[in-house]
Amino acid sequence: MPLSTSDDQTPDQAAATRTQSIQRARATTGSYSITVRLHTGTDPAVVGQLATAVSNAGGITTALDIVESRHDRLVIDLTCSASNGDHANEVVDALRVIPGVSVHKVSDRTFLLHLGGKISVEPTVALRTRDDLSMAYTPGVGRVSMAIAEHPEDVRRLTIKGNCVAVVTDGSAVLGLGNIGPYAALPVMEGKAALFKRFAGIDAWPICLDTQDVDEIVRTVEIIAPGFGGINLEDIAAPRCFEIEAKLRARLDIPVFHDDQHGTAIVVLAALRNALRCIDRSLADARIAVSGAGAAGSAIVQLLLAAGAHDVVVWDKEGILHRDDTTLPPAKLALAGRTNPRGIRGDLHDAVRGADVFIGVSAPNVLHPEWIDDMAPKRIVFALANPDPEVDIAEASKRATVVASGRSDYPNQINNVLAFPGVFRGLLDARATQVTTEMLIRAADAIASVVGPEQLNPNYIIPSVFDPDIAKTVAAAIVGPRAD
Repeated sequence: MPLSTSDDQTPDQAAATRTQSIQRARATTGSYSITVRLHTGTDPAVVGQLATAVSNAGGITTALDIVESRHDRLVIDLTCSASNGDHANEVVDALRVIPGVSVHKVSDRTFLLHLGGKISVEPTVALRTRDDLSMAYTPGVGRVSMAIAEHPEDVRRLTIKGNCVAVVTDGSAVLGLGNIGPYAALPVMEGKAALFKRFAGIDAWPICLDTQDVDEIVRTVEIIAPGFGGINLEDIAAPRCFEIEAKLRARLDIPVFHDDQHGTAIVVLAALRNALRCIDRSLADARIAVSGAGAAGSAIVQLLLAAGAHDVVVWDKEGILHRDDTTLPPAKLALAGRTNPRGIRGDLHDAVRGADVFIGVSAPNVLHPEWIDDMAPKRIVFALANPDPEVDIAEASKRATVVASGRSDYPNQINNVLAFPGVFRGLLDARATQVTTEMLIRAADAIASVVGPEQLNPNYIIPSVFDPDIAKTVAAAIVGPRAD
């Protein structure tokens, strides 16, 4: 029910109710933004009543527009944000009970944004005259095709291939939604393509495959590869994603990058570099506990080790990964062989005890807030499960020196968009044929460097995704030093 105060509440109860409303309002998000069309009377007090009803229900009013005025009626569009779908319904219910107010229509702004899709194809050349057509298409285009047939190396220069990426998924691990299939994955892949264009000027296209067979996926990508300069694998479940990436890298002469693995790892390493500066620790000396040994967790661990970390302990559903545990699946056993140098066993609480750093890429609420107190005196918590992190961020912030999450409504958002646009911009510009670990480390260091010494503090260890320097800085790092 909507939060409200009543005459029979004590002052303390009323204050608690108001506090609950405020706390809930802080958790609202633009992804649950609605516009409610209301028919009301002309009493000047109605605007205040509407805003108060939304606030008491825990929502936040972001716009209130009178779209029609008559002598006896107002038509008002009220836009507000909520914390989830159920909460949005509560906000609407709170508006319905206001005397003289009727709810005419409720529009979900996120669904409205997706109508018709989020990307399109547009020509980059004018097609106004016969002359234009004769050069862009037949007969002129035939000359270009023959030139490429004779000199295949010119295809990147003379076609879209030099600036085009395929965003490939099988729909088996979409966001935090699981195995929802290729059709349901399409809006996410469209969004990824839009981010490529917005942040790096790259033309990307969603390729949603209706198969989860490794060999079918590999062969399909292999035969469409001529039209692309790079392959971005996305939302493919582990361990299948490891095999797909390895096979494609062996067969293709264009870079293959699994963003859920390497994009996440790059941004985590960048954020950790700066977070460790806040607690006066080095990566080589830090004790690091990682929750989750899936695609992201495995890639994070491998990049941390390559960058100089030594003491990394990984926990997953089997417990702390240990090299002597032969019951582990092959991928986790391989990970165990490279981690846990102190040979500890047990649960997640045992993994974080005494640790300087916790990195979560697993599941909601697996880290009890009080366990943070058993970490090192100065500690870092990265709770990255999305949308619900491993630990309540507000509780973690009371206990840890530096806290980061995957959410946009808290400081220090670990977001892959900081990495993949610039990574692919650099790969395409360099006409690279592969992605190396050295490139990934350079990209992480580049992102970390955007936060200058005068900016660094526990609430700002990673730049904003809208920082104009990010993509070009990462791209330059991927290209690397050029010989004179």
